[in-house]
Amino acid sequence: MLKYIRGDKRFLMLLFIINLLGTAYGFYWYRYQLSETPAIFLPFVPDSPMASLFFTIVLLFFLLKKNAPYIEALGMITLFKYGIWAVIMNILTLLMEGSLGWSGYMLMLSHGAMAVQGLLYVPFYKIEWRHIAVAAVWILHNDIIDYVFGQMPVYSSLTAYMNEIGYFTFWLSIVSIWLAYVLTIKPKNSLA
Repeated sequence: MLKYIRGDKRFLMLLFIINLLGTAYGFYWYRYQLSETPAIFLPFVPDSPMASLFFTIVLLFFLLKKNAPYIEALGMITLFKYGIWAVIMNILTLLMEGSLGWSGYMLMLSHGAMAVQGLLYVPFYKIEWRHIAVAAVWILHNDIIDYVFGQMPVYSSLTAYMNEIGYFTFWLSIVSIWLAYVLTIKPKNSLA
């Protein structure tokens, strides 16, 4: 039943529209940081909008009854990573400040949904090792841009903990890459 719903063209179209609008809003959300970002770092600053853009492209390919395995790997890994990351950063902000505005709760809900959504389509992905390798380079390079070159999203109350957040983020990247392997490559290897 779930596989039928996930593959239903109307459901895919609805998800495509939601993700497209969410991606546009995400880039809008980053507008101030992007206006101050050196051009060389622009693709690596809006982490969550890029993740949802990758997945929006995946959905477009699914609507066309095609696969784009490199984009699927990028979408799956980045959706999970940045979905979980944003939820945890907002929980930490709530703990540090004692309250969270409506946008913080909206971010937790939308980013939690991002993390789940990327995993829901695992049976549809055509991901192989080379696709995960490219996505791994992208995501680890993004961590370097964020935490070595200081291009990470700003959470004012957490600024004092950037080293710890960077360390956590690196390991969240590793877990996200590992999860992609376990859910897409490992099952294929066990059938061989």
